[in-house]
Amino acid sequence: MLSIGTLPEDAELQDHKGETVRLSDTRGTPSVFFFYPKASTPGCTKEACAFTELGAAFEALGVKVFGVSADSVKRQSNFATKYELNMPLLADTEREIIEAWGVWQEKKNYGRTYMGIVRSTFLFDAEGKLAHVWPKVRVKGHAEAVLEQATALFGAS
Repeated sequence: MLSIGTLPEDAELQDHKGETVRLSDTRGTPSVFFFYPKASTPGCTKEACAFTELGAAFEALGVKVFGVSADSVKRQSNFATKYELNMPLLADTEREIIEAWGVWQEKKNYGRTYMGIVRSTFLFDAEGKLAHVWPKVRVKGHAEAVLEQATALFGAS
């Protein structure tokens, strides 16, 4: 997993609208990247909706929020439309940053072992350096915790 102070390598991903997002283009403003296992599943929906509900508060801090999964652009688009999500959802179908940032890990569920996305969130400063990380996230209260940390680091505007 990325360490605090790390400036991740640049990458290009498509968002749920099919537009290209370069990670380097997010520099200049703080940003949050929350990784979720699969669009439109219960936990992922709750998490994305919680970030949407706090969207205005993140915006007031000047913090951009991005959701990331290995789902296709179409699946991300359907997810965004169905739940009226207000942040770009990035489709990392080749697991470029999912693997580079260390969120592709071995998981165990009902006695089965497999590789998958471990729900994780990364908060970057305006220079693009990692300021805070939440590995193995529990959904309840998580978006609020991220907002609290962003407020502590970047202050209200």
